[in-house]
Amino acid sequence: MVTISSEHLDRTFAALADPTRRAILEHLSQGPTTVGELADPFRISRPAISKHLRVLERAGLVQRRQDGRLSRCALDATPMKNAADWVERYRRYWEQQLDALARYLEHEENTNGNADHD
Repeated sequence: MVTISSEHLDRTFAALADPTRRAILEHLSQGPTTVGELADPFRISRPAISKHLRVLERAGLVQRRQDGRLSRCALDATPMKNAADWVERYRRYWEQQLDALARYLEHEENTNGNADHD
């Protein structure tokens, strides 16, 4: 199993914590676009969009390249996959814990229920 560094996970979760950045990623999931096109649907300045993009780039979620005078952005979902894999390990752990609790409670109910019938 590949171990994902804590630093990479921290950057990914920090980037995903902001609703504007999640909306940018949603927009980019439709395909690469320019920074100007990314900024249009938001009620914030282009410099603010650029700050969000820098956070997403540091997390590895966005790749930006110059195309003449335009800056084009594309989604790289690999860090989200790594974060999802990390979360999945803990989901399985908690499912196992809840399954064990359910078995215990069922056993207790059967044990106490049988004692009442004796």
